[in-house]
Amino acid sequence: MSVDLRTEFCGVTLPGPVIAASGTFGFGTEYAEYVDLDTLGAISVKGLTREPRPGNAGVRIAETPAGILNCIGLENPGVDVFIEDILPELRATTAAPIMANISGNEPADYAYMAERLAAAQVDFLEVNISCPNVRNGCLAFGVEPATAAAVTRAVKDNAGNVPVVVKLSPNVTDITVIAQAVEAAGADGISLINTLLGMAIDAERRVPLLGNVTGGLSGPCVKPIALRLVWQTAQAVRIPVCGMGGIMTGLDAVEFMLAGAACVSVGTATIVDPDACGRITAEIAAWCEAHGVTRLQDTVGTLQVR
Repeated sequence: MSVDLRTEFCGVTLPGPVIAASGTFGFGTEYAEYVDLDTLGAISVKGLTREPRPGNAGVRIAETPAGILNCIGLENPGVDVFIEDILPELRATTAAPIMANISGNEPADYAYMAERLAAAQVDFLEVNISCPNVRNGCLAFGVEPATAAAVTRAVKDNAGNVPVVVKLSPNVTDITVIAQAVEAAGADGISLINTLLGMAIDAERRVPLLGNVTGGLSGPCVKPIALRLVWQTAQAVRIPVCGMGGIMTGLDAVEFMLAGAACVSVGTATIVDPDACGRITAEIAAWCEAHGVTRLQDTVGTLQVR
């Protein structure tokens, strides 16, 4: 049976439902020998900032039961280097849609990057207002409706025709309030969840294991929380949602789509299996075939809650 895996997200037709998530897939070209990049729904590149960042000092990644903690600290060469040197190589390597993930210390940083990246004709802007691994900005914008909306407006006003997807933090009291605020401010879509704030301790030395003390928790351990937040958010807004958080298999991805996600992003799984995105896409197709589904989009939001 033939299964149509094409996915509509923010007015763009993706060739498949699985997006390579920002943070674990580099700038995409690093994975070209492991996975056919053209089969990906999109590539969300390593998080970009206005100026280059060296990242955090000390230990920046640690395994935990059923997951990992990271405090990379948005290490990146800066948005201008990405546009001038990296984006052309990525475009030459794959036809997959490119999602530029951006972070800033103030709305003006986001506005600058949005204008530059829109001119460079990326396919999406993913606005990170939820990174728990930096000491200022970013996370602070994602925990209050007013600041989340302010950043969203700054990006939307400078994004031209490029869809604006706002990435939300799970580290809030009511994620639906934040989601509705960014929708009202003009967001075209929402992605969630970013990592949960956690920590690890070296008991022998009685010190934090991570150089930043705390970091972002991801992997299978966060999936139940992510599913719940995606389900709640999809019911609270009219714009499409991209779900992520602990997706390791095609069945995991299907669960997110049943909960209301139009597409999914896969991150930590690619550290374990470089071809995770391709494998998960194939497993989604196999699930569809086994359940008589000819068009994947028909499953979105069909969870039956008694």
